Amino acid sequence: MADKTPPEGTALQLVSKLIDIGIDGKAPRLKRSVDVAGDYLADVRFAHNDDRIRSLIRWHVAAATTTGFTTGLGGLVTLPVTLPAGLAAAWLLQARMIGSIAHIRGYDLADERVRTLTIAAIAGEATVSEVTKRIGSDFATRAGKAAVHRVPGKVLIEINKKVGFRLLTKGGTTGVVNLGKAVPLLGGVVGGAVDGTSTRAVGAVASRAFPSLQPAMAA
Repeated sequence: MADKTPPEGTALQLVSKLIDIGIDGKAPRLKRSVDVAGDYLADVRFAHNDDRIRSLIRWHVAAATTTGFTTGLGGLVTLPVTLPAGLAAAWLLQARMIGSIAHIRGYDLADERVRTLTIAAIAGEATVSEVTKRIGSDFATRAGKAAVHRVPGKVLIEINKKVGFRLLTKGGTTGVVNLGKAVPLLGGVVGGAVDGTSTRAVGAVASRAFPSLQPAMAA
């Protein structure tokens, strides 16, 4: 029987694509996580960041439940795996939401640890816990923001690989799909195919994964 386990490169490419499109908005007319977060941070109607995050999650859940992405992709989006169109859309939506939560809580989205943990949150609580242990217990302190240099690049690659495999297992699919042919992502109605319940659950995981940054404890 042929081995259906996807290659390591596929797992890494999946994580990279979710980061590029979901967090960095590398698609026409798609807002970056930092810009979405900036809109909420600038909104004076919110008294606290927790209020902003609750509203942010509600918006993404509503988008997932009703029309999915609505801003419109000008080109084709390709992920290195075959996924149901709704699931693929949900993961991109969730990546943007999680990145926005992290930015509101004070995390640097240029930090590779933050980016890895963002995608890990899509995979679930257990994956977040495992990744957090690997990247260091000081991750949620302001002093810890400078600790990225203490996490070797090879270690981060291995972590990303594991996160990618967890997502592939969650999706239960392999291969290559051109999402531009599968569904008019961000440009048409995805509707109920994108699971709002899953997006709400991922939002809760993200809120716990990225607590407000705390001052470093005195030695």
